[in-house]
Amino acid sequence: MKSLYYPCFGFFYLVLVSFMRESNAESNGVYIVYMGASRYPDGAPRNDHAQLLSSLMKRNPVVHTYRNGFSGFAAHLSEEEAESIAQKPGVVSVFRDPILQLHTTRSWDFLKYQTALKIDATTSASSPSQSPYSSGDDTIIGILDTGIWPESESFVDDDMGPIPSYWKGKCMEGLDFNSSNCNRKIIGAKYYTDPDAYDTPRDGSGHGTHVASTAAGAPVPGASYYGLAKGTAQGGSTASRIAMYRVCVDGGCSGSAIMKGFDDAIADGVHVLSLSLGGSPGRPNFQSDPVAIGAFHAVERGITVVCSAGNSGPSPASAVNVAPWIMTVAATTIDRDFQADIILGGNKVIKGGGINFSNLTKSTMYPLIDGRSAKLSSNVNGDDDAGNCIPGSLDDSKVKGKIVVCENNDDSYEPRDKFDDLQQQGAIGMIVIDNDERQVATKYESFPVAAVSEDDGAQILSYINSTRSKAVATILPTVVVNDYKPAPSVAYFSARGPIRGIQNLIKPDITAPGVSILAAWPSNDLREVVAPGRDPPLFDILSGTSMSCPHVSGLTATVKSQHPKWSPSAIKSAIMTTAITTNNVHSLITTETGKRASPYDIGSGEISISSPLQPGLVYETETSDYVEFLCNLGYSTDKIKTIASTVLEGFSCKNNVSNPEEISNMNYPSIAVSNLKKNVSKTANRTVTNVGEEDSTYTVSVEAPDELSVEVVPNKLVFTKNVEKLSFRVIFTLGVDSDYQDFFGSITWSNEKHRVRSPFVVSNASQNELM
Repeated sequence: MKSLYYPCFGFFYLVLVSFMRESNAESNGVYIVYMGASRYPDGAPRNDHAQLLSSLMKRNPVVHTYRNGFSGFAAHLSEEEAESIAQKPGVVSVFRDPILQLHTTRSWDFLKYQTALKIDATTSASSPSQSPYSSGDDTIIGILDTGIWPESESFVDDDMGPIPSYWKGKCMEGLDFNSSNCNRKIIGAKYYTDPDAYDTPRDGSGHGTHVASTAAGAPVPGASYYGLAKGTAQGGSTASRIAMYRVCVDGGCSGSAIMKGFDDAIADGVHVLSLSLGGSPGRPNFQSDPVAIGAFHAVERGITVVCSAGNSGPSPASAVNVAPWIMTVAATTIDRDFQADIILGGNKVIKGGGINFSNLTKSTMYPLIDGRSAKLSSNVNGDDDAGNCIPGSLDDSKVKGKIVVCENNDDSYEPRDKFDDLQQQGAIGMIVIDNDERQVATKYESFPVAAVSEDDGAQILSYINSTRSKAVATILPTVVVNDYKPAPSVAYFSARGPIRGIQNLIKPDITAPGVSILAAWPSNDLREVVAPGRDPPLFDILSGTSMSCPHVSGLTATVKSQHPKWSPSAIKSAIMTTAITTNNVHSLITTETGKRASPYDIGSGEISISSPLQPGLVYETETSDYVEFLCNLGYSTDKIKTIASTVLEGFSCKNNVSNPEEISNMNYPSIAVSNLKKNVSKTANRTVTNVGEEDSTYTVSVEAPDELSVEVVPNKLVFTKNVEKLSFRVIFTLGVDSDYQDFFGSITWSNEKHRVRSPFVVSNASQNELM
């Protein structure tokens, strides 16, 4: 998979550190002991946590304790000790401390334009910082990431009022960071000791700063990346406060620190938690997933948790952070293209991509050669290595002074590594043939490199073959093209559904801009300098679901500020059911291949930045729904009672057996049904709450493939002052018998003002067929 976040110069070093840290995590003996809720159901504090911790501290170093939002600790344990503790009363699970990875401007302007395609905005054409749906009024966004660079202009606190009295957090002092680095914008900053890192909330990576400014940065006019993407950089919720919890270092993010960040944030008083990080794809285990555990308890306390889906796309079943209490975010492009034109002989122009600041011009053309034609005679690996410009496969004399065309079908080397080798051989520039590289702009500093699609690459190769040794070309420096069409489209790296082993829940939930996003950056990062003598950038361009996640976090904070009493599930529902499914050419959103995007690609669609403020109806998913979800996955009654602090007295899982198909009845804003066979019907039940006009009537419309019959009963919902909640059934009947197949569609409740859309996926496969 191609790298998405790390700066080019440091990528391989950081990956090496990551692998070393991952190995250390397996041998350093740190285990997480998770004990569920921090209090008994009657509200009394738990004493078993204190007793177990007291007995352990006499002989084992304790790394972290959790006692605010949930109960447990992280400590150095032997395998035998871990197994013994796992058997003690009140312990839900004991697992090794995992290392999770980071998932690594015009995006907000694009979202406003997209919203205007679908609805009439309720605001006037005021400046972005003045519009009600971008303010966030005193909501607090907690961010678990790499830290923050407080000197950035994105974090000035001009015109912000006093820090809310309910805020209980603090600014920890550390290396090159003291309490004065916080202000009325950055109101909290904590870090968690790591033996391999410096102790400070200050961002040594850039990722956390970029994420924080995307979510809640103040407007900064004239921001750019060395003149590219120039405009006003701002967050989605400009009046929101930021609390940073540094849980990550260059090599990754330890699970024990993530859980400590959750525990502190719950106690501190945040409204939204944003996590642009996650584990590896696979069958989820909610008893040993630090993000799922922390998020469950945060949502219990009324905190909305927004997480990135991961960068393991486009493979199916690659999404992470898939618990239903989490809002899971995919990534799409915006209408901005970083274009590096390639001029061939005869003035034929190919619109390449990527970010380069080279000094080549139209006036000078250079010989053009493809990798296969430049093969080293002693190359024993054949034409494929040469065609891909694998280091060591090309002849110095054949590439010197030329622009080299390279395929990119081999994942062993990044394009930047190929060019580094070509440059040493005396090449002038490189053209990379790769659809993914063309979609997501890679930074090449001052080097003349451009990426082209496979179709455009075929044209270039045809030109070389037709002119033989007379082929010439030049690569121009990058320019920005706005209003690029079509947009959005799904980013190739964006992780996809379905969920392995949980087919009756759709993930991701939503998508947002995550490609080539401009946001704040530490001012001392020499790795990002594009040429000798230039200063480091104050704003940088990154891609990943790391970047899409804070877009949704900022929107969540805005909705929360307008509806402070709404639950996390109501906010999630408002964002999902008002999402946009069309692009800027009025067609349905597509994937990176041009195919229509499904709910497994984009969830409910791309966020709208004003419609969630007035969604009309919402699906309230209660803690009891999540508890039933765990029951249906086979979790025992005793463990669930330990985990959840709000289960009713006398609660028990039905028959104490798993029944994953029952997950279809969870009151979720999307619908998934599995194992539907020909001429057999299955029903999904839902309840909606009216948050719009008291007296209102909604009628339903259905979009479904011909093979599937979908009936909604009743087909009309009438709300009054005394009737705020109404239930309905969706009955699915399959009319064909076929091999494994998914059927996609949607149901939409609408009246003269609101459209409340829920996507559905119906599969004729069983749960066991997606294990």
